[in-house]
Amino acid sequence: MPRLSEAIAALDALWPPGSAEAWDAVGTVCGDPDQQVSRVLFAVDPVQEIVDEAVKLGADLLVTHHPLYLRGTTTVAASTFKGRAVHTLIKNDIALHVAHTNADRADPGVSDALAGALDLRVVRPLVPDPADPAGRRGLGRVCELDHPVTVREFAARAAERLPATAQGIRVAGDPEALLRTVAVSGGSGDSLFEDVRAAGVDAFLTADLRHHPASEARAHSPLALLDAAHWATEWPWCELAAAQLDEISDRHGWGLRVHVSKTVTDPWNSHSPSPGAPN
Repeated sequence: MPRLSEAIAALDALWPPGSAEAWDAVGTVCGDPDQQVSRVLFAVDPVQEIVDEAVKLGADLLVTHHPLYLRGTTTVAASTFKGRAVHTLIKNDIALHVAHTNADRADPGVSDALAGALDLRVVRPLVPDPADPAGRRGLGRVCELDHPVTVREFAARAAERLPATAQGIRVAGDPEALLRTVAVSGGSGDSLFEDVRAAGVDAFLTADLRHHPASEARAHSPLALLDAAHWATEWPWCELAAAQLDEISDRHGWGLRVHVSKTVTDPWNSHSPSPGAPN
């Protein structure tokens, strides 16, 4: 079995911390570098429900996409919900490691996993990382479909292939328009509209689309928009990341047992459609 420091070194090689955005908070939140690791759990959110799942599973390491403390803190008191998570982790000898925007930029990364879940062929990054001379790393992905499908058909595919959430898939655009190229970005993507327009794609699938950016994007062009739940667009990365760590474990003879949480941590848990609303 590897020590935590060895496991973290392998994860940092997959998702270099230095490639994260300057505002981000990635890396190891808690954990003894010398402790041994035999079981690892991957999840999107480091919320108490996931921490409790790690305890029940007997995990030594919890790897999440979202940071626990993105903006810093002055306390880890158990009277706060984040402090309680830290106390639970430490009491049960579970390390927490975060790969956020460094996993977004990686090759393969969050958007590659999203494209794979939707049977899209990745052509290039939507926003290439200037530090990558090979042009494979960066934010989002520009993709191609194996054959043209309508917006309606692609939305149905996304609803079927991505984890089920109360939101499902919201669509803006002509449902019968044909799609040949699609840009995808796991997580919040409405800051990327300029790059999406420059890519000349037929549709953009992402999450957290706000009213004004979406309205302006539709006014610019006939670009179809597909808005999925934030958690759902990033969960496929957990499966990709687990497979990557499995391969590393096999190569080094570590014998790690690697798991992916299927707990839905999307904050929205129900949906009431408006009577007479378009379907």
